[in-house]
Amino acid sequence: MGTRQTRGRRRYNPGHVKIVVQYSIAALLVVVLCIVVGKNIALNRADKPGPTDEPTVTAPVGGGDGQETPEPGGETESPAPEETPVSTPEPEPFEPHSVDSTASGNYLQETGIMLDGEMVTEGYEDDTGIYFGYPEEYSALPGVITFRGNNFRDSAAYGTANITQKQFGKSWTATTGSLTAPDGAFWSGNGWTGQPLIVEWPKETRQIMNMYDWAKQAETLVEVVYPTMDGYIYFLELETGKPTRDSLNLGFTFKGTGTLDPRGYPLLYVGSGYNSYNGTSHVFVVSLIDFSILYEFGAADGFALRGWPMYDSAPLIDAETDKLIYCGESGVIYIITLGTQYDEEAGTISVNPTRAAKWRYKSIRYASTGQYWLGFEASPVIWQGHLICPDNGGHLICLDLDTLTVDWVQDTLDDTNCTPVLEIEDGHPYIYASTSFHLGWRSYNTATVPVWKIDAVTGEIVWQTDYECYSVAELSGGTQGSIAVGKENVSDLIYVPIARTPTASGGKLVALDKETGEQVWEFVTQVYSWSTPTLVYDQNGDAYVLYCTTGHYIYLLDARTGEMLDSENLGGLIEASPAVYGNWLVVGHRSGTIYGIELT
Repeated sequence: MGTRQTRGRRRYNPGHVKIVVQYSIAALLVVVLCIVVGKNIALNRADKPGPTDEPTVTAPVGGGDGQETPEPGGETESPAPEETPVSTPEPEPFEPHSVDSTASGNYLQETGIMLDGEMVTEGYEDDTGIYFGYPEEYSALPGVITFRGNNFRDSAAYGTANITQKQFGKSWTATTGSLTAPDGAFWSGNGWTGQPLIVEWPKETRQIMNMYDWAKQAETLVEVVYPTMDGYIYFLELETGKPTRDSLNLGFTFKGTGTLDPRGYPLLYVGSGYNSYNGTSHVFVVSLIDFSILYEFGAADGFALRGWPMYDSAPLIDAETDKLIYCGESGVIYIITLGTQYDEEAGTISVNPTRAAKWRYKSIRYASTGQYWLGFEASPVIWQGHLICPDNGGHLICLDLDTLTVDWVQDTLDDTNCTPVLEIEDGHPYIYASTSFHLGWRSYNTATVPVWKIDAVTGEIVWQTDYECYSVAELSGGTQGSIAVGKENVSDLIYVPIARTPTASGGKLVALDKETGEQVWEFVTQVYSWSTPTLVYDQNGDAYVLYCTTGHYIYLLDARTGEMLDSENLGGLIEASPAVYGNWLVVGHRSGTIYGIELT
């Protein structure tokens, strides 16, 4: 006998029944009236020419019935209903936690927290609630505004490309210089992970920037912002390479990728990758209104356990809480409340950091041997307030940004430079990651370099695919560039650049099945790649992959089959990663040239 449901039951009331009947009759009359009116409207519309006989699901811009949109302030008897916006479904709560194999105590000896210059011994909590949602929600600006585009690090291409000939078209070049460090280190061109930023600025914002007059007045303008190893930041028009403003000389080598503010504020966040005659390497927050340096931090930080203040990692900004999250090679993660004040009408912007938290760690490997390094050279992914980033000492760390406690740690074996990528599959988050082979750590000959699919909730390995790689001192083999995750017609594949395999000088780009990790195809080159492959999609959803090598070539491949469609010799060693806006790609090489190339 079933349980009788009594909660919320109402007693019988004849008055209620009468009211219900009256409402029902009235509703029936309304429905009949709507049917009659609807038939008349349909008959009237049937007499009007239209593109199709059947209605489309998505209404065209400006109204769904082909009628002109009324001028503001005009009166209409029955305004056309607005299209209902399609909202992104609310994600399931992301609550990462360890299992026995991924407990932090297996890998980390100690951690430490500093808040506003004071050590925190217990009970740290940021009650502002740092939160990062889906990647399409990250930026209010059209373009590629950080390394791999967003907080998932899943794309360095914006929009779709109109590709018919499946080859490279016209191009432009811009020249960069070089910089020598006090210890004699020589830096030129664009370095490892040196991906350009490409952004379409609103015309109103351009009016307050230090752009040339023609750039301010252009109806639309897509600007390339490219920090390079000669200490300059270059500003170029996307389709011509024409300078949009003077270049900015900060005097420090930039090997990695900068980040533009996702709120549309004219701010650039960029960290240097080496010391210079101007001082110790550190992070700059730069106004793109007048090139003033608004804030600097990270130089010779006494809180750090490793004295290597380099910043190849690309930061992320939490728009809701006004926080900058930056990972350093010194082993410190910075979470800084910027105190941003922006007045576009007045043409002013400022930052006044009001809260600065820092987190550090010491690994068991580092403590026991001193050989494995601390610090983060890759760029982090962040999902719902949890940061995931591999370090230089063989660990993939998941960190709660609100409490600065470690969720889990996975063993990645080696010096990891490959930025992970996050993907939600059937509602569940996964990480795709790989590592490198640092000569002498695991072997002096060859070593296994795995590619992993990792459960982002627990840090457990879902599958692993291995490649045997060689290495050379300071020029490691393995996966140096990052993994590209397929969408559209290649949503079942990931793309991984493997350096120094099958030979010591060679390399390959492999496509792996997301579900199983099995290799679907490979593209082998005589010279290896440190660059990150970039996926481009046409209007049909067909995918193409851009693949650069240190052997001077950029390749255009069919992403489904691996077939080479075209190639271009750029005349210099390419370590940097391309970014794409529409039909144009931009990438620089070590010999001091930035290329813009049209895809046709």
